[in-house]
Amino acid sequence: MLAFLVMPAYAALPQNCTQAIIGIAEGWNHSSVTLSVVEKNAAGQWVRVLGPYKGRLGRNGLVWGLGVHANPRGATVKREGDGRSPAGVFALGGLWVTNKNYVKHHKSIPYVKVGPNDLWVSDVRTPKLYNRHVRLNHPARTEWELREQMRQTDYAHSIKLLICHNTAERRGGPVVGAGSSIFFHIWRKNGASPTAGCTAMDETNLRAIIARLNPSRHPVYVLLPKAEYARLRQSWRLP
Repeated sequence: MLAFLVMPAYAALPQNCTQAIIGIAEGWNHSSVTLSVVEKNAAGQWVRVLGPYKGRLGRNGLVWGLGVHANPRGATVKREGDGRSPAGVFALGGLWVTNKNYVKHHKSIPYVKVGPNDLWVSDVRTPKLYNRHVRLNHPARTEWELREQMRQTDYAHSIKLLICHNTAERRGGPVVGAGSSIFFHIWRKNGASPTAGCTAMDETNLRAIIARLNPSRHPVYVLLPKAEYARLRQSWRLP
């Protein structure tokens, strides 16, 4: 699978993480987010190196996701089609690109040129393929293949960075129906439109974040409502 790292669930930020994308929303039902990239310096202090940038989340806000964090007991967790972005701490995966202009990135980050043979499966009726990339040996042609095909001509999805919510990198693998196809991508209408569950931002800012990411720093994405971030900051050792 195309991910920077494989990790079990932690109650806190992994010890080896020295780079993070931080997303803070006003509340669980808000679809706007403020994004920054932070890194640990030589003194072990977190410093902001990019941002803050404006971004958009799912149209219905946030809900707990399945990442490297431990969810609160009894928490409501993301479901397929709920229109919410997964909250928590997530590993980052590879790049999936149809954009004609090269996306600058660290050489260790997997880079996939998406074509008509590429699917990302969200169909809960195919549990063995759910929330996984499938590359066919032919262009998508059946009704099912075309429905699961990765977008070919949608500019907002021409640069995608995988957010490892409920993916194969998570211990136990994907939970069918718990949400699929979660990426960073370019926003629509200059930020006037929310997403279906991804995190979107201006293309220039997305390119800057991708260019900054260094897999050797074990980067993660931390996405939380403001009050939840404050509550968990000490116990999760958040920046």
